Amino acid sequence: MERNRRTSLQGVVTKRQDKTITVLVSTKRNDPLYKKRVGYSKKYYAHDEKNEANVGDTVTIMACRPMSKTKRFRLVSIDQKALETVSAVLAEDALEKQEGIATEEVK
Repeated sequence: MERNRRTSLQGVVTKRQDKTITVLVSTKRNDPLYKKRVGYSKKYYAHDEKNEANVGDTVTIMACRPMSKTKRFRLVSIDQKALETVSAVLAEDALEKQEGIATEEVK
């Protein structure tokens, strides 16, 4: 299979393991019965040699030789980085501190 004819897909990273990412690819197609555009999505496992991609990043993956039982794609590029978000635990701790300070001031 020639390199320029390999399937390439664009999707969002939903899970990250060591050298492996799970990419959710969403597309739309016409439903044969209802004659409407229907969205669907599919997960692909891709090889990420340098562990560059993080959850939430938009990436491009390309078909390659089988790397393992489920991995049939490899990471080509990271198109858009995910926005920096505060961890839920850190946000909860900050909220508890604010509530603690507010309750101490009332007393």
